[in-house]
Amino acid sequence: MSNVIIDVREKDEFSIEHVENSINIPLSSFSHAAPGILNQLRDRKIVFMCRSGARAQQAQMIANGLGFDDAHEYEIYKGGIIQWKKTGEETVSSNTAKAPLPLIRQVQIVIGVLTMTFALLGVYVDPIYAYAAAAMGAGVLLAGATGFCALATFMAKLPWNKGDTSAQKAMCQASSGNAC
Repeated sequence: MSNVIIDVREKDEFSIEHVENSINIPLSSFSHAAPGILNQLRDRKIVFMCRSGARAQQAQMIANGLGFDDAHEYEIYKGGIIQWKKTGEETVSSNTAKAPLPLIRQVQIVIGVLTMTFALLGVYVDPIYAYAAAAMGAGVLLAGATGFCALATFMAKLPWNKGDTSAQKAMCQASSGNAC
């Protein structure tokens, strides 16, 4: 049984650096994307990896609930990609000088600026602006509760966040054993 590494970090983290031939299924969309991929990887040992190990544990719990336990053996790579590099293993890196901020940080900056702006407008201009600040908080709450962030989805489509096809190529190589 051969191993397949599934990296559950977000797309932007994965694009900056990842293990060669690993498959990227971000934890934020894992429960939706994983069933199709796990179905293609039957009888393969699945090794979950993230930055340090916490998200990999969450992914394993989700995978256990998807009903593929008979077809897969799951393992968590302890210490994540940080430990992978400490042991001297190779990674594929992009030019981080050109890489955008991670998407989650972009979202945090936008939400922070909008919330602060609307709150200050609510205090100094018109209290009606406080409702917009409250709406920002409600959006963050909803994103945390559901795992879906409309702002992150929108921002992922912006030109500087457009990813390459490396994750699709890695998925193809891992599922069929060759470059499609």
